[in-house]
Amino acid sequence: MSNPITKITPNQPVFFDNDPQDELITLNIGPTHPATHGVFQNVVQMDGERIVSGVSTIGYIHRAFEKIAEHRPFYQITPLTDRLNYCSSPINNMGWHMTVEKLLGITIPKRVQYMRVMVMELARIADHIICNGILGVDTGAFSGFLYVMQEREAIYEIFEEICGARLTTNIGRIGGFERDFNAIVFEKVRAFLERYPAVLSEFEELFVRNRIFIERTSGVAAVTAEEALDYAWSGPILRATGVDYDVRVTAPYCAYEEFDFDVPVGTNGDVYDRFMVRNEEMRQSMRIIAQALDKIALEPPGIFHADVPEFYLPPKEQVYTNMEALIYHFKIVMGELETPKSEVYQAVEGANGELGFYLIHDAGRTPYRLHFRRPSFINYQMFAPMSAGMLISDAIINMSSLNVIAGELDA
Repeated sequence: MSNPITKITPNQPVFFDNDPQDELITLNIGPTHPATHGVFQNVVQMDGERIVSGVSTIGYIHRAFEKIAEHRPFYQITPLTDRLNYCSSPINNMGWHMTVEKLLGITIPKRVQYMRVMVMELARIADHIICNGILGVDTGAFSGFLYVMQEREAIYEIFEEICGARLTTNIGRIGGFERDFNAIVFEKVRAFLERYPAVLSEFEELFVRNRIFIERTSGVAAVTAEEALDYAWSGPILRATGVDYDVRVTAPYCAYEEFDFDVPVGTNGDVYDRFMVRNEEMRQSMRIIAQALDKIALEPPGIFHADVPEFYLPPKEQVYTNMEALIYHFKIVMGELETPKSEVYQAVEGANGELGFYLIHDAGRTPYRLHFRRPSFINYQMFAPMSAGMLISDAIINMSSLNVIAGELDA
């Protein structure tokens, strides 16, 4: 980037050309201001309302998840992944389960894969609803947020029907799901697919025909494809620059290669393109969900996990009455089962970029080392150099469009 990050000592005046008349103002954006969308801070030097340089500060809600995971069996790590990007927790859950399944060499039935795809795409829509809805709020357009928030609620009701939870879902298990989806789940999904396209179109029209929104977003924080790749961007903000990288296509998982969908890309890499890419991704997610429903209907009913009793918790009623089930339950919960010594990496297309799990296992009851590739952490690195030269009002809009989730940023 042409604007390097400048280190700043807070409250220390800075001068251009050693001229005291050009004193700059140090301003803290965050860590607790609502406009930062999370608990993180930017210390910027201001020349009037224009940012000259800045330094990003993170770690305000660092919870040491990776170190905690080194002392937990595989099953007990799933709730940790919920607290990364909590706007689309099921994608985190599925990514972790697939990482362990790759380590153990477990083959997942097709029906389970299609069920996972359906859940992950619902989570992607819920995440994009939050991002684009709040982007509108940050530009002063509050109505659009209200239009789509009830649809996010409908998605959470589907999650609640599947697993009993809404936000931090702990959904699914290593090898599949804890129970089969009931008829209510599929009814609610079909009702959502029937209702949401019209809602999304109405939501989009509130913005693409709004002169204020267009002037606040078009051309703001534009990034070239080369710059985005230099900073290892991924997800919608990378695709907004014109790069069609999507993990679901380049490294398919959960039978994504069987689905017909497009990867939307932008041209200018600005805030407006990021908004439009996310809107189109929601439409593509609905296409995928509709196909998943059809594929699930063609598979034999009642299959919701792989046939791996040594790694899959037995039904509770069997645990109470069957000695073998009780032994499996104990060994799985306590992490006493034999596992291979290996090193694996599994990536999924998270709602805001490539979410990866790098697992080093020494055959013990817990991971030897586990690293989360958190897209928010990687995408956010560019915010400070991007902000140099911007008006502070544009920097806030830019931050909103990056969809940085503080839980995933710090981990």
